[in-house]
Amino acid sequence: MRDFSLLILAWMSLLVVLPVIRCKEQRELSEGNLLVVTVATKETDGFRRFMRSARHFNYTIKVLGRGEPWKGGDYMTTPGGGQKVRLLKAGLQEMKEEDKVILFIDSYDVVFASGPKELLKKFQQTRHKVVFSAETLIWPDRHLEDKHPHFREGKRFLGSGGFIGYVPNLKEMVADWTGEDNDSDQLFFTKIYINPEKRKSINITLDNRCRMFQNLHGSLDEVVLKFEDGQVRARNVLYDTLPVVVHGNGPTKLQINYLSNYIPTVWTFETGCSGCLEDLRPLSGLKESEYPLVVIGIFIQQPTPFVSVFFESLLKLEYPKNRLKLFIYNQEQHHEVEVSSFLKDHEKAYQGVKVIGPEENMDRVASRNLGLDMCRQDKDCEYFFSMDIEVVLKNKDTLKILIEQNEPIIAPMITREGRLWTNFWGALSADGYYARSEDYVDIVQGRRVGVWNVPYLTKVYLVKASLLHEELSSNDLFSSGTLDLDMAFCHNARNKGVFMYVTNMHTFGRMLSTENYQMSHLHNDLWQIFENPKDWEERYIHENYTKIMRDKLIETPCPDVYWFPLFSDIGCDHIVQEMENFGQWSGGRNTDTRIQGGYENVPTIDIHMTQINYEKEWQKLLLDYIAPITETMYPGYYTKCISYLNFVVRYKPDEQPLLTPHHDASTFTINVALNSKEIDYQGGGCRFIRYNCSVEAPRKGWALMHPGRLTHYHEGLRTTAGTRYIAVSFVDP
Repeated sequence: MRDFSLLILAWMSLLVVLPVIRCKEQRELSEGNLLVVTVATKETDGFRRFMRSARHFNYTIKVLGRGEPWKGGDYMTTPGGGQKVRLLKAGLQEMKEEDKVILFIDSYDVVFASGPKELLKKFQQTRHKVVFSAETLIWPDRHLEDKHPHFREGKRFLGSGGFIGYVPNLKEMVADWTGEDNDSDQLFFTKIYINPEKRKSINITLDNRCRMFQNLHGSLDEVVLKFEDGQVRARNVLYDTLPVVVHGNGPTKLQINYLSNYIPTVWTFETGCSGCLEDLRPLSGLKESEYPLVVIGIFIQQPTPFVSVFFESLLKLEYPKNRLKLFIYNQEQHHEVEVSSFLKDHEKAYQGVKVIGPEENMDRVASRNLGLDMCRQDKDCEYFFSMDIEVVLKNKDTLKILIEQNEPIIAPMITREGRLWTNFWGALSADGYYARSEDYVDIVQGRRVGVWNVPYLTKVYLVKASLLHEELSSNDLFSSGTLDLDMAFCHNARNKGVFMYVTNMHTFGRMLSTENYQMSHLHNDLWQIFENPKDWEERYIHENYTKIMRDKLIETPCPDVYWFPLFSDIGCDHIVQEMENFGQWSGGRNTDTRIQGGYENVPTIDIHMTQINYEKEWQKLLLDYIAPITETMYPGYYTKCISYLNFVVRYKPDEQPLLTPHHDASTFTINVALNSKEIDYQGGGCRFIRYNCSVEAPRKGWALMHPGRLTHYHEGLRTTAGTRYIAVSFVDP
């Protein structure tokens, strides 16, 4: 009985001691025991991203293969990667510590989501000596599927892109490697794993529930972003786990790029884009001569409105012009006037200018390649800034901002007014075309602000010249099968592992719509009030119009007569020039077939808006810019601003110098001065007879608004010299 009691006590003591031993074993596996080993023969954008995430969590990294040529094949489509096994085997020979834990991981398409402490804890909890990442899909030999062990839950197949283990066990695992550099590492490790004896001897298992490793290929539907307490993790919703390492293996490079916009804490709801302030290239403090030399490529490929405005914006860029060279490709004869005018006045301000005009008949693809070549062949060129003519840059610091961000390819986010259409795509469809990423709308609408790794850019972007000598050294970057030129360029950049970014950290501008652009007029931009209303307004509406109510700019020169700024000088000039270009002025007779009934009681020498096909646009002007003023100044009166007669009147001393007293056949009348007294003409003005009140010095671009019938009997005062123009609308009701 005594012996039995002693036996019970011994077992109880053992049960107490074993957990202590196990706890001691776990405590001994400290962060100092972990070494992350990766193979990187070249420092790519993906490798730099990997290193940033590693530094964030204080991982210790050892890089193998630096400077070696990569001979491991392109195992995106065919097996390869044997070079990694060779390098690992050699590297392990130098490691003597038996308690050292090695995390062997890919780097070009990997980010860390958590630190060494969590990784080691999860590794210990497996109670195995080597743990591989797991995959849903078997690769590269499907015939081996049945030989894989079954799990009650989780993924069955080994992934060679990430594994963790003790040095002695890893040495044993790779000891038999004698393969070539382009042999399959995945197949080598798979054959070890499916061999029961070797699996047991080395003590291998899979991270089948993605607690440590998340391979994205075959598992995209399982992975979501988790935002919590100022951190961002990838969460596997199938197993409810938070993997430490996220790997964009196989054809999931775009998905890892998307996730790495957030993981580990690149962007959070609490801090915004903390990663956007890393690795900058500040320009402040530099002398003008020290600024990077930039070649700006300007591409005019189709009839486009507001081309002259584009060149005005180019001149306003806050960047030393003697550090800029211009490459201008113009395919449109229609725009030769604007290009020539710009060069005549400003070419000498730039360090160099190259122009490819429509007479050279160069195709679009060749022009893009030639533009890059201008930078590539200039040893001093550091950046190529590509701009399509439909880009409207409103931020004068755009070029400096992009350079300072120090990314390989980066675009300022520009939008199309009133739409979600931008110059970037957040994702690609399976066939390589547009797809909307989950965060696209938030980025476009400014709810998420940062610098975003994206798969596609267009219209305007900055390229580092160093890329043009290395990854993008091909002379034909804008061709790729059936893809259009921008898609081809982005496709070629992605295939070379070059990251492309878009920033919405500032407001940069917008892009024009080129749809329905007419070229049958002298000033075609006047017709853009529907397609590009914001640009039309900035060009043609008076700069003080928006201040009318706030700053009380409406004047009352006579009773119930209101005077306010409406058109810009350019707006006035273009209307006058358009009318003179049309040239079919009326004879100023009572008989007028242009109006209903054919009789004009108070005739003028004029051209109707309908004659130049501008009636619809003028009605839009009245509704958008006159109606709000009317409803404010005439309380209780609401108008749809339907005008049955809109026209431009010309007064000349030897033609029609004045207009006799009359009532307008309108509820109210708009009368806009289109040129300047004392500069363009003498005399003129309008006298309201009942009130004996005159407006004798009309301001160019300002509108007089007054009641038409009954109360405001008025006359047009004599023009004594020059030519006076006014635009008139009879609004009813």
